[in-house]
Amino acid sequence: MDIRIGITNSPREINFESSQTASEVETIIATALESESKFIKLVDSKGKLYIVPVANLGYVEVGSESTRRVGFVA
Repeated sequence: MDIRIGITNSPREINFESSQTASEVETIIATALESESKFIKLVDSKGKLYIVPVANLGYVEVGSESTRRVGFVA
């Protein structure tokens, strides 16, 4: 699934594809916001670790879990 994270005071956003489900990502972010933790950790589909400070979190957009089609549709 595609994940897009907006950082405050930054013109760029973090965009990556993750093997985590939408509910897992939502739980990680909600828990971090409710518990006042300093950062969130997310892992992309290639194993890269993303650590984002919660204080600078602008928004998190979680894409659909559907797979992409390859080929022609008749």
